[in-house]
Amino acid sequence: MSIALPIVDHPQAAKDFVNNVPRSHWHDDSLWFVRSKRDRQAQSLPEWEYLRETASAIKRHTIANLADYLQEFEANATRMGAVVHWAADAAEHNEIVLGLLRRNETHRIIKSKSMLTEECGLNEYLIENGIDVVDTDLGERIVQLRGETPSHIVLPAIHIKKEEVGETFHQHLGTRKGEADPQVLTEAARGHLRGKFLDGEVGITGVNFAIAETGGIVVCTNEGNADLGVSLPRIHIACMGIEKLLPRFENLAVFTRLLARSATGQPITSYTSHFHGPRDADSELHIVLVDNGRTRIRDSDTFRDSLNCIRCGACMNTCPVYRRSGGHSYRATVPGPIGSVLGPSKDMKAHKSLPYACSLCGSCTDVCPVKIPLHHQLLAWRKVLVGQRLLAWNKRVGMKAASWLFRHPRVFAAAGYSARMALRYLPKSLTHNRLNEWAIDRDLPDPPKQSFRAWYAQNRKNTQAEQSE
Repeated sequence: MSIALPIVDHPQAAKDFVNNVPRSHWHDDSLWFVRSKRDRQAQSLPEWEYLRETASAIKRHTIANLADYLQEFEANATRMGAVVHWAADAAEHNEIVLGLLRRNETHRIIKSKSMLTEECGLNEYLIENGIDVVDTDLGERIVQLRGETPSHIVLPAIHIKKEEVGETFHQHLGTRKGEADPQVLTEAARGHLRGKFLDGEVGITGVNFAIAETGGIVVCTNEGNADLGVSLPRIHIACMGIEKLLPRFENLAVFTRLLARSATGQPITSYTSHFHGPRDADSELHIVLVDNGRTRIRDSDTFRDSLNCIRCGACMNTCPVYRRSGGHSYRATVPGPIGSVLGPSKDMKAHKSLPYACSLCGSCTDVCPVKIPLHHQLLAWRKVLVGQRLLAWNKRVGMKAASWLFRHPRVFAAAGYSARMALRYLPKSLTHNRLNEWAIDRDLPDPPKQSFRAWYAQNRKNTQAEQSE
């Protein structure tokens, strides 16, 4: 089933968030704090760059031989007692999960964080079919109670202030009005979720890594909710994208050293849980392997490396555009730089603005633990979009005008002179106003007294005069 997605205009979607200057700056500072923690962890390991190189090589090898490793994983997981399901797209994934619930006559789901199920719209699908779904990750539960989607793949509620969490909990959990103490709110959430855990009939998790050699899966969390969520119910359904595979168990150590350090600036996640088949004879483990466009990305020489992503969120924490515009402005399950690569891969027309939500500073590439050349891929997407005539008309006209200007030196010099004079003498209200969207949150330095050309010509004459004396 193909669903036409609404076209995302990132600047328009980001407008309210950007114009709320205190929130935008607070969001920026919060994410930069996480980025700084990541830097300290990276600097503490002399072998950090070696780990990144190794992780990149492992993922490239895995993606190149994906079919073989998928078959090996299926065989070993089945041997361990798990049931492996294959889903070509989001719709088939959702149907498989609903079919398992109906076959077991279950209606209460407890679910840990899974960006794949967000990608597939599983929560909404199950709720429409009469299933009660409770997200048990604290951040996910907050956004679920607020009727929102996660704005970050690791920190889903990073856009929400503690006072707003307190108001949400007052409405839904009955906490004291005005309560904003994080410890009190956390205790309230814990008490609320404990009952949900005890009532749950099926546990659903994502998968951080799957090992072809063993047929096992690995789930990394900081709250332990995934462990509790699959220990109490009889049935565990693990949903994973096919790119999550690693060939050998020994490869896992490379990625567990990189993941938490890149994501939250901690040496390792609090819980790194391994599952090898169902826990006992009365339990069931179902693993749903999902394509949903991944093989199409794999076929692309330009964008294949985006499948290396381990969903750490480091590119979001460092991206100046994401930090100032917020995750919801991308209108995508995965926002930020990696989302701006994956979004157009899923629907080029719907997400045509996302590759332009980037300054091409390259910071995302610098911090990526698996060395995805993100800013190069975003630049490549711009070329593709222009070739498909999906660039907005005003940008096409602007680029053609700039091209013509740069090819005519005298006109370029005259334009530069005019601009310097205008910025020097015109009132700021004429150059920085609502009609100039670029200037909403930016300012220009004072214009120089002379152009670089004039400075160069003058200094060249002076240098030649000195040399001739």
